[in-house]
Amino acid sequence: MRLDKGQIEVVDKRVAEILRTKTGQERLKMVWDSWTFFYQSLNAYLRNAHPEWTQEEIQQEIVKRISYGTERTDGPDYQGI
Repeated sequence: MRLDKGQIEVVDKRVAEILRTKTGQERLKMVWDSWTFFYQSLNAYLRNAHPEWTQEEIQQEIVKRISYGTERTDGPDYQGI
């Protein structure tokens, strides 16, 4: 098992074997279910942590957290490439 800066993640051999038995549809469902759980958990956390926020403010914070580190290309400060 290689663990260095050139490798982003390591999948356990047993997990890889299980994933190989899944159909494409089953793997997509796993990803969708994970995304849904993440989104719902973050939404609930933000609603609890900031009860004064509107749903729009919570949605903006979710987008900000998901896109952390990316540069916006639709704002007034965008200079282009």
